[in-house]
Amino acid sequence: MLEGRAMVEDTDMPAKMQAQAMSAASRALDRFDVLDYRSIAAHIKKEFDAIHGPGWQCVVGSSFGCYFTHSKGSFIYFRLESLRFLVFKGAAA
Repeated sequence: MLEGRAMVEDTDMPAKMQAQAMSAASRALDRFDVLDYRSIAAHIKKEFDAIHGPGWQCVVGSSFGCYFTHSKGSFIYFRLESLRFLVFKGAAA
């Protein structure tokens, strides 16, 4: 597992789901090159789809902007090492 500690910037997820998101990110970073953002994001998205049902989205990078609508209780934005992670389940506005 990666040595770094994840720092939550913002979330409305339950604590157990937050831990799952950060663990999935850590596993993805162990598996893929740190610059392979797409594979890291796909790994996290697929894991959340399998555990919590379809519709999850994941954005990974060192710098990005976004604007989205999410289902209540399904959003987390955190950093781990030099990367930022945004995981959420989409919702209709």
